[in-house]
Amino acid sequence: MWPAFSLNRPMPWVALSAFSASLWLPGIPLRLAAAVLVVLGLLDAWRQVRLVHQRARLGEEALSLSEEGVIITDAANRIEAVNPAFTRITGYTLDEVRGISASSLAAPRHDKAFFERYWQALWTTGGWQGEIWSRRKQGDEYPEWLRVRAVHDEAGRITHHVCLFTDISVHKARERDLQRIGFEDPLTGLPNRRRLHDLLASRLRHLRAGESLDMALIDIDGFKEINDGIGVELGDRLLSHFGQRLARHAAGGVVGRLGGDEFMVIRTTTQSDHDTWIKGLQHHLGQPFEIDRHSLRLGLTIGSCRSPEDGREADVLFQRLESALFGAKRNGRNHSLRFRPALDVQDSPQLGLLNDLRNALAIGGQLELHFQPQYRLEDDSLAGLEALLRWRHPRDGMISPGDFIPLAERHGLMSTLGDWVIDQALAQLAHWQKTGMPEAMVWINISAMQLFQGDLETALATGLARHRVPARLLGLELTESVLLDERAGDIAPRLERLRRQGHQVAIDDFGTGYSSLGYLKHLPLDKLKLDRAFIQALPDDRADASIVCAVLAMARGLELEVIAEGVETEAQRDFLFAQGCAQVQGFFYARPLPAARLEAQWREQASGSRSAQGRRLAEASA
Repeated sequence: MWPAFSLNRPMPWVALSAFSASLWLPGIPLRLAAAVLVVLGLLDAWRQVRLVHQRARLGEEALSLSEEGVIITDAANRIEAVNPAFTRITGYTLDEVRGISASSLAAPRHDKAFFERYWQALWTTGGWQGEIWSRRKQGDEYPEWLRVRAVHDEAGRITHHVCLFTDISVHKARERDLQRIGFEDPLTGLPNRRRLHDLLASRLRHLRAGESLDMALIDIDGFKEINDGIGVELGDRLLSHFGQRLARHAAGGVVGRLGGDEFMVIRTTTQSDHDTWIKGLQHHLGQPFEIDRHSLRLGLTIGSCRSPEDGREADVLFQRLESALFGAKRNGRNHSLRFRPALDVQDSPQLGLLNDLRNALAIGGQLELHFQPQYRLEDDSLAGLEALLRWRHPRDGMISPGDFIPLAERHGLMSTLGDWVIDQALAQLAHWQKTGMPEAMVWINISAMQLFQGDLETALATGLARHRVPARLLGLELTESVLLDERAGDIAPRLERLRRQGHQVAIDDFGTGYSSLGYLKHLPLDKLKLDRAFIQALPDDRADASIVCAVLAMARGLELEVIAEGVETEAQRDFLFAQGCAQVQGFFYARPLPAARLEAQWREQASGSRSAQGRRLAEASA
């Protein structure tokens, strides 16, 4: 960093020569001149010494400011110097550690072989770095990242070791937290679905002769009503108490929470008392829970199975547990049902599709968005695009949304699916902005599950920030059933916040639900979307025509835009235009297309437009 200190400079040599010559120089003037040279040489040497001291002080200041601990040891590894960060991390001062071996600060977690490898690397390569555990003055142990370098003299002998270390206990704690988040339910502290799958697979591998696994999937009946009655905070506390009671009852087994109000329990047994065990679970968990002056008895629906009789693979057993629970729910509540082959025959197509959908979400590459353009009737210009979710199954081809969307809603996957749609729609908008494609608002469908299971606002805000897309380009379509679903709570303030952020909000499939027109007065909406059911028979069906005219008149009074979907004929378009409908969407204009094909169409249209403009200019100049 700095040049090495040396007095081998011209002035000191001149001063030394002048001093020697002054002894035999004949005249006083010559001796005075020699004295001046001696003084100048001494001043130069003193300046060099002062510069060295200054650099030493700067080095000490730099070490004192370092967040890394520094230890300097001699060749025998005895500590000679430390910096303030060392004292801050370990609690030891220099006086307490001077002269002792640096190895004595290590925690007794490392064996002899570890230190043999450490010294071997240091001697052969001149350095070592890695993770090591040390002990503070208070006695607690902590992990640190240590870097060591050997310092050699001119003869190549090691004279000192310089050690730099960083306390990584916070980093290790963060790693543990991330691992816990990945494998642990945050509310109850129990294993989550992923961890349960691993634990079940492990128990299956270690089953011995004569042993079996009993498994039960437990669903709390009517938990939504309980949650609404006592509040979300007490509802969470109830779930936590439920998990604790179940874990105590199944001591020695595995207990986990799959999500929502579903819990799973696994036990290894040599007994053939599966039904008795299930009854014991129902009895024990059916005792009252005391939650903040509320005494609650819970109804439980349980699906169960047993290995190896009902399967030997974790995936198969999970599917059969869900099949048994689903069958129990179909037959009523507050009872149990053990898996039987008839259930597997009945439900295996859906369960197989469910498993494939989970894989599609986990692996990626199968789900895609298609975009159907929306047009303004006054000039047939592009008004927007509706993003429609499609699933291209690697074996079965395109899967209808009517097949997999209800399955996702029933098994708690809609929040994940909805977040995927939000992110992909915003990513596509960002791509179109960068490539100069026409700017058009994209509308996405929002399900009830996203509103009361997921965190819609966070997903939107995160996606907009990541892709740097303005909120005005992403519209939100909600069905009437979402607006009337009590589970979503008071939705008006949430919609108002979304509109203030820049999103437009539309009611999809308007007129098909059991709607109350009173909602339209106080809900913050921008657009109504007329369902295709009222468009198909236009203009000949008088009833549909009357409904469409009434909705258009009402929307004008409420200052809401209207878009009609399912427009397939010129007659339907002309009727809607005559009645004042501003926008339409349907096969008459365009079918839903993948983004790549839509971009190709836009480029073609842009190229054709430029060619036509060029011809007109040529004709005009001629």
